[in-house]
Amino acid sequence: MMDIDFNEYKLRCELRGHDDDVRGICVCTDEHIATSSRDRTIRIWSLDSDNKRKYSPSKILLGHTSFVGPLAWISPNEEYPEGRLISGSMDTSVFVWNLTNGEIVQALKGHKMQVTGVTLDNEDIVSSSVDQTLKRWRNGQLVESWEAHQSPIQAVLRLPSGELVSGSSDTTLKLWKGNTSLRTFAGHADTVRGLAVMPDLGFLSASHDGSIRLWALSGEVLLEMVGHTSIVYSVDAHASGLIVSGSEDRHAKIWKDGVCVQSLEHPGCVWDAKFLENGDIVTACSDGVARVWTVRDGMIADQMEIDAFDSQLSQYKLSRKKVGGMKLDELPGLDSLTLPGTSDGQTKVVREGDNGVAYVWNMKDQRWDKIGEVVDGPEGVADRPLHDGVQYDFVFDVDIGDGEPIRKLPYNRSDNPYDAADKWLLKENLPLAYRQQIVEFILQNSGQKDFNFNPSFRDPFTGANAYVPGQSSHTAATTAKPLYKHIPKRGVLVFDVAQYDGILKKMTEFNNTLRADPVHTDKSLTEVEVSRVGAMVKILKDTSHYHATSFAGMDISLILKVLQAWPPAMMFPATDLVRMLVLHPHGASLLIKHVEGNNDLLLDLIKKVTEDSALPANLLTTVRVLVNLFKNPSFHYWLQRHHSQILDAFSNCYSSPNKNLQLAYSTLLLNYAVLLIEKKDQEGQAQVLSAALQIAEEDAADVDSKFRSLVAIGSLMLEGLVKKIAIDFEVESIAKSAKASKEAKIVEVGADIDLVIRQP
Repeated sequence: MMDIDFNEYKLRCELRGHDDDVRGICVCTDEHIATSSRDRTIRIWSLDSDNKRKYSPSKILLGHTSFVGPLAWISPNEEYPEGRLISGSMDTSVFVWNLTNGEIVQALKGHKMQVTGVTLDNEDIVSSSVDQTLKRWRNGQLVESWEAHQSPIQAVLRLPSGELVSGSSDTTLKLWKGNTSLRTFAGHADTVRGLAVMPDLGFLSASHDGSIRLWALSGEVLLEMVGHTSIVYSVDAHASGLIVSGSEDRHAKIWKDGVCVQSLEHPGCVWDAKFLENGDIVTACSDGVARVWTVRDGMIADQMEIDAFDSQLSQYKLSRKKVGGMKLDELPGLDSLTLPGTSDGQTKVVREGDNGVAYVWNMKDQRWDKIGEVVDGPEGVADRPLHDGVQYDFVFDVDIGDGEPIRKLPYNRSDNPYDAADKWLLKENLPLAYRQQIVEFILQNSGQKDFNFNPSFRDPFTGANAYVPGQSSHTAATTAKPLYKHIPKRGVLVFDVAQYDGILKKMTEFNNTLRADPVHTDKSLTEVEVSRVGAMVKILKDTSHYHATSFAGMDISLILKVLQAWPPAMMFPATDLVRMLVLHPHGASLLIKHVEGNNDLLLDLIKKVTEDSALPANLLTTVRVLVNLFKNPSFHYWLQRHHSQILDAFSNCYSSPNKNLQLAYSTLLLNYAVLLIEKKDQEGQAQVLSAALQIAEEDAADVDSKFRSLVAIGSLMLEGLVKKIAIDFEVESIAKSAKASKEAKIVEVGADIDLVIRQP
């Protein structure tokens, strides 16, 4: 056991190289650190041979297709002299890496949703996931899987005594011996996000409720540490007894005997924090930088580096600080006071250093008189405006006109708008005739156009329901309901436009190629069969007579022959024909007979087109077939039953450079959201949510694809069963990013999601 007398931690060095949030840290040794990132990479940092205070990048591990989170280290052996690294990702996979050459040794596939935790259990790997399961892997093979919680699992940890602990969004922790639950630990008020061993005492948990708890294996809470002002994402302990935690509140806090002894401020969210064996601390920040902190005098960064970090921190705080609802860095400087005011009493807020200072124009003396510093509410609640010292959801500027000054109208979403209007008109000594205008103004600007009246509400003057001068009283009634612009999605989308001439031409061309090839001539269509394809096209073109037309049984058999026998590179025109066939009532009824038995045409097709040599044209036409199946209720059971296989098979389409394929895949997710909300399938909804979040986070995603994924997310949160899961997985940051888009419809659906988040 080491004993570290507590001294103030100071910056030792910064590990710069990631292009996005640093999400996870793994301390391999004091000389080697691994970091994972939202940029989909893992970086290995090694102690600099020339400067023992610093770490230099030594390897970049590439392979994950979405952001990488949890990491764990496997000690060296003869085969792997530098050891191995385990990583889990949003892409649902667990990879084992050879640290000598940076190659993937094992790719562990089996989770249906994001992998949230990995831990080493002797020679086995145990992983946790949003899919609510724990999985055990041995020698690269899945040997055990069990549903461990009824909500997403956020972390898993092996204890020195051999048991496993899991933490979940259901607010509980569970102790496991194998796959047998020994005990459930209840006490946190929100999601359990992080776990760590506390040497000789038990284990620690970090929670979205802002607290850290120390548990004995008996289930007793030995210590509760409260001090963070937001979600706590991670916790770690050192042999000295010190504890470190990382939080959304931008601080890594250091605890001794349950007391916070130091807070390390960061220019962004602190996703992870870990101790080195020597007592130094590594933190992972959303600004893309990992930092090492030390108490050892000889290892502290030089003054230039410390000043640069302090400057970065100051700039970050400046960019976030608000004064009177405006960002501080957007305020004019002192030089703006050289311009005279336009009226007596005019006020102006300017930036002075890190503060906003108000001045008033003195017309008589022709000068700006200083009033004083302007402050907003405390950080974290500053987004809610103040009026007369009270916070509200909105404080509107109301222009009455007729030369009257602008009035401030405070309003909360939970208020009855008529009641709020009446109180405000009385306070401002304005005529009640303005009431309806004010109510409509409130509803328009608070996004509550769809307002129903509450029968319990009585006009304070007439005793009746809301009174509008010159009109009869309203009799219907309830509290204001938020109005969303794009959610929930009603109905499904289809791809119902086809280039029939192009399909026929391509199929004929490919058929001639097969006929001329002695090896494949038996797979070609006869002249009669080619004419039947032409007849099918003619029926499909005549959409106005869909319900009066039908196909021959041989037509479906003919298409099956093409899909099963033709080489993959020649399949796509036939698949495109199937896309239109499923929209025809009789065509769909014939096709469904081929998916209900052991020989499932569609599952075979999916397997064939998603094999290693998958061609974009095949992927595109097949995904569009699946999208169109949603139009016919007869396929709904099949779609629900096979949702996991289908979404897994096409999971990489979100990052395809082919914009049409991106759009088809996002439409598939949107249709699945609509169906699974109707079926109240929570597990399915969670998988669709996870896939849609990947698209929403993809910077290169096509605008329409991103829009449809955001509509799916918002609909699942509003009418589905996964709102809490979405909030746990940072949907708020996705909504904020959408609201900052240059595309109007992305901004609108981002605002919809933001409104859902804020609803109780």
